[in-house]
This record gives sequence, C-alpha cells and structure tokens, in this order.
Amino acid sequence: MKDLKHLIYFERLLENADNELVEKAKADGGVCLGYTCFHIPEVLLNVDNCFSTRLRAPNTGSIDIATYYMSNYTCEFARALLERAIEGGYQFLDAMIGVDACSMMNRSMEHFEILQVNDKPNFFVTHTDMPFKITDYTIKGYVRQMQVHVLDRIHEVFGADVSDAAIRKAVEEHNEVCRIISEISEMRKAENPVVTGYEFHLLNLVTYTCPKKLILPYLRETLEELKTREPDVKSPFRARVAIVGSEIDDPSLTKLIEGCGALVVSDRYCFGSTPGREVIELNDEEDALTQICRHYMEVSECARYISDEKVLQRRETADRLAKEFKAEGIIYEQMKYCDYWGFERIRLARPLHRPSVQQRQLRSAPHPCAGFRGVPGDQAHS
Repeated sequence: MKDLKHLIYFERLLENADNELVEKAKADGGVCLGYTCFHIPEVLLNVDNCFSTRLRAPNTGSIDIATYYMSNYTCEFARALLERAIEGGYQFLDAMIGVDACSMMNRSMEHFEILQVNDKPNFFVTHTDMPFKITDYTIKGYVRQMQVHVLDRIHEVFGADVSDAAIRKAVEEHNEVCRIISEISEMRKAENPVVTGYEFHLLNLVTYTCPKKLILPYLRETLEELKTREPDVKSPFRARVAIVGSEIDDPSLTKLIEGCGALVVSDRYCFGSTPGREVIELNDEEDALTQICRHYMEVSECARYISDEKVLQRRETADRLAKEFKAEGIIYEQMKYCDYWGFERIRLARPLHRPSVQQRQLRSAPHPCAGFRGVPGDQAHS
C-alpha cells in the first residue's frame, strides 16, 4: 500500500516524550500534565489551557539507577520512567498526576517526588487511589479522589478552569478523537484492511502523547486518506491476531509481529484503543465528573480489578474482539514482573484456549506437515 502521508511524522512524534506538538502547546501557554495510567481520566487533564501527555520512555537503554532505587524485581516500564526522570527527561512537565494502580508504579511516582526530578517551582506530584470494585460508594470515593487530588490541585496551582462547563468542553474534544480512532479501527475488520496494525498503533499512541487540539487536524486528514486508500491486491499477511496485555507503548512490538506475517487487528492493552477510545456519553441530569468517573470504572479492563464480574468482563472482551476482528489467535502479553497480568495471563489463557468441536476435529485429522520436526510443544493457540 502507498505510505500514509503523515506516517513518518507520527513516528517522529513518538521518538521523544517531549515531542514537537508538546513543545508547541507549551509555547502557546499550555500547562503540560503527565500521567501514566488509564485510571487517571485523561479528559480531566485537558480542561482549560491544560493538556495531558501519557508518559513513555522511548529509546530507553540502561535502567541501572532506577533499579538501585526500586530493585530489579519491579516492572521495567515503571523503572524506565524513573530512569528517564532522574536523567532530566521530564523537565517539560508542569505536574505529574500519579495513581496507585499498582505498587510498582506507585513507587516510581513516589521517587519522582522524593528525588525532585523536576526543578520547576510549581511542579508537583499528586497521588490518587483506585477502588477494586464498582459500587455506588466506590464511585463516590473515586469522584472525590479526582476532585481533590486532580481538579482542585490544577486549579489552585495553575488557575485552570475546572468547572462542569470546562469539563464538558474537554469531553467534546476527547470524543472527536475517540470517534476518529474508532472509525479507523473498524476498517481493520475487513478481509484485506487498508490500515496495518503498526500504522494503527502509531495513530493511537499519538492521541495519548500529544495535545488533542494539535493532533486532531492530522487525525482528520488521515481518516479521509484511509477512506480512499487502496489495499494491496493480495494481503502480505498469513494470519490475523489480537493482542491482550499490559503496557505496550512501543510500536516496534507490533511491527515485529507483523514482520513475521501476522496482522495485528485488535489492541486490548494499556495504551491500546480498548479500553481508552470509547466515546464518553454525558447527560444533563448529573454532573460531568461523576459520569466520567463511572465511565472509566465501567469500561476499564485493568487486571487490578479482581472481582468475578470484572474477570468475566475481560475474558468476554478478549473473546468478542477476536471474533469481531476475525482474529485467528490471541497473543497475551505480560510485562515482566507485572503481578496483575502474570495472574491474568494464566487465569484467562486456558479458558480461551479450549477448542470448539470443529477445532478438535481439525486437530485430530492428519496435518499436512506431519513429520515436520518443529519447536517442542509448538501448537496453534486461538
């Protein structure tokens, strides 16, 4: 297929956390708020003149210093962020909005504060707590956390308008991003899609890491471009796969998988479009903050939710996406030393692997490559 017009530009934007559009927004008077987790509703960080950037640590090399502070049994993502912070890589931030989603990320954010990795006089790190279950009182607690530790802080320190009207305006912009990404995602359901998994990964990542207002023109143009893009006469891919897992902030992984001949058609992972790019529907009967918090808790697929209904939700989502996008297999990704996804991978991989009657019949039939000496234990997973 013909290369997308802005493909190289999107790649360049992801080379550094402090990318060109972040710098432009700051030059225009914007307040840059860093965050690391879905459980901080990014829409709340985009009120008034504030804008969010979901932190990554691209091109990370050694993480020895962060390992000294956090030990080598904590996840590399949390350590990479701390390493880059100690190196001075996040001086562009005006605040760091942390969430106690897991103990490892919490430790990373604590060191952001303790080690004073940003020397701006008004820079602050705020910590929020997350419930483990969805009930009326846990939603109220979550709302209170977001009000006190996020909205009140950015209002007090930066004078940002955090009113209900300002939040609703931020939701409108957020929803346009979500609609564009969702429409592009639907194109992946085609037998021979006009967008690859790698291209989609780039598009989705820039929506997390760049100011919404500045990335939107590029997204609109790319959507129109894809509507008239001609796919290859014959698809270069031999299989379709869905990816489910934790933090995947490096599109090189998707590029590697597709380089092996497997088209990535679904992305149910942190930094993915599911969850994260669902439109937030607001009504006029209830305040916007409560509706937003409820939305994020309900659509969240985070493995930290261990209640039965959430475990079932994650299993059904993985199965549903694989079917909708006609995936022939599901790849479960686990960040090393991620406790939540370590349990999740084991808990869900086996039920999803149970073959149907038709699959059992196919597996009992002689394989056309019978006699081929493959990798021990190698088999197709779907």
